[in-house]
Amino acid sequence: MADFSQSSTISITCPKGITPYLEQELIALDFPIVKKRLAGIETKGTLNDCMLLNLSLSTAHRVHYQLKHFPCNNADELHEEVISIPWENYIDKHGYVSITSFIKNKSITNTQFANLKVKDAIVDRIRRTRGTRPDSGPNLNKSVVFLFWKGNQATIYLDTSGESISRRGYKVDNHTASMQETLASAIILAGKWEPDQHFINPMCGSGTLAIEAALKALNRAPGQLRPNYGIKHILGFDEEVWTKLRSEIKSKNEKELKARIIATDNDPKAIQAARKNAKTAGVEHLIDFEVCDFSETEVPDGKGVIVVNPPYGDSLGRDEQLDELYRSIGDFFKQKCSGKWGYIFSGNFEMLKKVGLRSNQRIELYNSTIEARLAEYELY
Repeated sequence: MADFSQSSTISITCPKGITPYLEQELIALDFPIVKKRLAGIETKGTLNDCMLLNLSLSTAHRVHYQLKHFPCNNADELHEEVISIPWENYIDKHGYVSITSFIKNKSITNTQFANLKVKDAIVDRIRRTRGTRPDSGPNLNKSVVFLFWKGNQATIYLDTSGESISRRGYKVDNHTASMQETLASAIILAGKWEPDQHFINPMCGSGTLAIEAALKALNRAPGQLRPNYGIKHILGFDEEVWTKLRSEIKSKNEKELKARIIATDNDPKAIQAARKNAKTAGVEHLIDFEVCDFSETEVPDGKGVIVVNPPYGDSLGRDEQLDELYRSIGDFFKQKCSGKWGYIFSGNFEMLKKVGLRSNQRIELYNSTIEARLAEYELY
């Protein structure tokens, strides 16, 4: 069985541009920052630490635990290196394994070929040592092995997350093209909101920003909602340790909000979806939902932030309509939101110029492959 107390390199992936906020989270959890990349961070820790990271991180995609790093020039060398790893200590002979990869090597034109080489090495090794072999396929709900191969250097990891940990488990209704949970969390962390301040989210769509704010306000680990992770399928996984860790994390949760969270949208179906998602996340009773135009959103007295994610252009059609929308957001900020911080997240840089306010900063983030900016406004 795997030694869950053995330290190794842990590579944590995240969306492009979100590394600074992942770094914030890791520092708060007392993990060292070994190396920063455009879309991830390397730290050190054990498989037991990977349990904590999967449950706690809100801006990460996957938590990879390194098994072996080696020079590798071609597929035959890859097979020889992978088959030398004692897979019988990690993967059940009656289990299921999936291979994922990132490959930039001139000898490999088809990543599936390299994945097949890794899979063959794993199952051959387990068959040789245990007399039978695990099943394999594309599903990420059991054991997952990740190959990172760049140039003549390769690394094999256990993917302790399996499915991306951005999939919290509360998205039961995606009425509109909803924001990914990791991006919503990064937007919140990038701004000046504190849990004792109001969080106001006009144009809330499926409710991701408001739900992520509620989870943060309650100090609730985002991974607590999800029952399955890749780490649970590694030989040596201790259910008692997992249950104790979850209980310790839960004991730090707040029971009530210190300020209000307000989410509005002019589409009744969007609010219906947001309510369903919030209910699944266990925070519906803490968010004030309302169907109304963004300009009619209630803005309570006291410190707080207003976060708006307006359309970028495709869904509204004519530029005149988009111009008017962004100008109206600027008017809403100026007329109703004084004393607070305003944020507009948009992939349309030209439209941000129509807001009519000078931004304090424009933070570079990405909505999937779309380069975007989080524009911050101090509202007097």
